[in-house]
Amino acid sequence: MYLSWIIPAYNEEKRIEKTLRAVDAYLRSKNFSGGYEIIVVDSSSPDRTAEIVKNISSRIPNLLLLGVKNKGKGWAVNRGMLKAQGEVRLFADADNSVSPEHLDNFLPFLCASEKSTNCFDVIIGSIEIPGAQIEEQAQWYRRALGRLAKYVIRIVAGLWEIHDSQRGFKVFSRYAAEFIFAKQEIMSWGFDIEILVIAKTHGFGIKELPVKWINPPDSKVGLSSYLTTFGELLRIKLNKIKGVYD
Repeated sequence: MYLSWIIPAYNEEKRIEKTLRAVDAYLRSKNFSGGYEIIVVDSSSPDRTAEIVKNISSRIPNLLLLGVKNKGKGWAVNRGMLKAQGEVRLFADADNSVSPEHLDNFLPFLCASEKSTNCFDVIIGSIEIPGAQIEEQAQWYRRALGRLAKYVIRIVAGLWEIHDSQRGFKVFSRYAAEFIFAKQEIMSWGFDIEILVIAKTHGFGIKELPVKWINPPDSKVGLSSYLTTFGELLRIKLNKIKGVYD
């Protein structure tokens, strides 16, 4: 299989169908040799998320529903990545805050195999480099916290060259995905940071590309999420010191 598109989901009944239709329409238009799959990883949502995915699966034959315990977004992405079959594996948010068409810009830079050269193993979306566009609808405190958090992450995690680690649109070669996510320890909001630390530690090439990001007003990332991520950032730093990722 050529591509696996992974969507972590929790209480997404209001937008999951629209997202799946958009992703499937985009992937159908590409006619990828080898085909594709869309994996929705539902973290035991108490709403109708799973039911909606099941209902629409008759119209999207390449759609898979993977139900997991609610251990955090990082856990959902991890399960999806290791379940996937694609040579290209990506995860994107359930609100399509970065539209599917961005993948057109990512694929030319992705390594086709572990022996490829002049390419990258991990390609991440960013709103902090030239060419990025932002449609911001969040509260002022979230914007301020977001700017501060990025600098703290870059310093503490040793990822200074990566300007935006938290965007929910990341693409991996099969080899990189299977290696990196097998070593993942953080299963909540801080997992984005950890997988990049693991990738850098083991010499995987990482490229940051600009994206257009639409930040919805009903985002689930609140103040508690920032506090959780900060605690996980410190855990990642300790893991680095202890050699957990070596």
